[in-house]
Amino acid sequence: MNTAQDKIWLKLWKENSPELRDRVVSWRKQDAVTRIEKPSRILRARRLGYKAKQGIIVVRMRVGTGGMRKKRPTGGRRPKHLGVTRIKAAVNMRQVAERRVLERYPNMSLLGSYFIYKDGMHYWYEVILADASHPRIKKDKELRKRVLSSVA
Repeated sequence: MNTAQDKIWLKLWKENSPELRDRVVSWRKQDAVTRIEKPSRILRARRLGYKAKQGIIVVRMRVGTGGMRKKRPTGGRRPKHLGVTRIKAAVNMRQVAERRVLERYPNMSLLGSYFIYKDGMHYWYEVILADASHPRIKKDKELRKRVLSSVA
C-alpha cells in the first residue's frame, strides 16, 4: 500500500533526481550513525510508530556494501569448489543497520526502520527508536504497549 508520498520518494530514487543526489552528497560526509531531527519519509515513519514527541528519536544509518570475504584455501581444488565466491550473510543490510544503531543506543528500543537510498558504496536506512523509561512514552498507550513488550 504505497501512498502518494511514498510514490514520489520512489520516483525520485529511481530517476536519481538531482535533489536527492545533493542530499546524499552531504550524507556521505556525515558519520555512519547520524541522529536527525525528523524523518525523511514521514508517512513511512508514522506507519512504523513514529510520533513527534520526546523520547522518540530518528537515526540515519549508513551501511557499507560488499560481500563477505573468505580466505582462499591452499591445496588442490578446482576453482568452482574453492568456496570463496558467492558467500552470503544470513542477515540483510537493514538488519545490520538496526543492530548497529541499537549497539550505539543501548537504552532505546527499536520501533522500526526503512530504506532511504543506496549507491554503489553504501545503503542508507532511517531507524526509529523509543526510550522505554521516558515519561512521555510511558503515558502513551500505543507506544507503551509496543516498547515495553520489546524490552521485556
